[in-house]
This record gives sequence, C-alpha cells and structure tokens, in this order.
Amino acid sequence: QVQLVESGGGLVRAGNSLNLSCVVLGSRFSTDNMGWYRQVPGKQRELVARLSFRGETRYADVVEGRFTISRDNTKNTVDLQMNRLKHEDTAVYYCNRDPPFFSVRDGRQVDDWGQGTEVYVSL
Repeated sequence: QVQLVESGGGLVRAGNSLNLSCVVLGSRFSTDNMGWYRQVPGKQRELVARLSFRGETRYADVVEGRFTISRDNTKNTVDLQMNRLKHEDTAVYYCNRDPPFFSVRDGRQVDDWGQGTEVYVSL
C-alpha cells in the first residue's frame, strides 16, 4: 500500500506564500503522474496541479500563474509552491497520483489518501 505524507501547511495572510511538500512511499514514483488536490468542507476534492512523469504540467484555472508543482524523483517527493495566496485557497491539500493510488479491500477498490495538510489564508 502506498503511503502519502503531506506537510507544509499553515496559517498565512492573503498575498503571502507557502510551500507544500509530499513524500510518497511504496510506489515507483518516477513513472507516476502526480498531482496536488484540495478539498473544502462540503465540496468534492479537486485536482489543482498536475505534473506528469515526463515533466508536463497542468493547473486549474483558479491557481494558474500562482502555483507551481515540482518533483524530485531521487527523493520521491512532490512540492507545491503557492504564491499570492487568496482566502479562497483555504483548504486541506493532498498529494496523490492522477488518477489516485488505490487498494483493494474486501473486493472493493478504495482510493488511498494521506492525512493532508491544512492551509488557511486569512483576509
């Protein structure tokens, strides 16, 4: 089973920056397309940044130009540099593969997620 450990979240003022980091254990990683997702209470988790194993990036419109995803295949880490943060960026952030890693439990496919890291951007 893959383990995902996110860190780097916190409380910041709007306009400031944060860098999130994620260690991925138990996967090949270098051949995985990786992403950062976020979720706010009452809403579905959304993919905000994606980095393919070939180095191609894709961002959600709401973060384009402000967030940068990167990876280090020697350390099995994927980072998210978030600049010019907005209150609307407040969420729990998760890293995962795109599509997410999964396990089979009791014959059912269940997505594997880490604990996430909380980001709160004050006005």
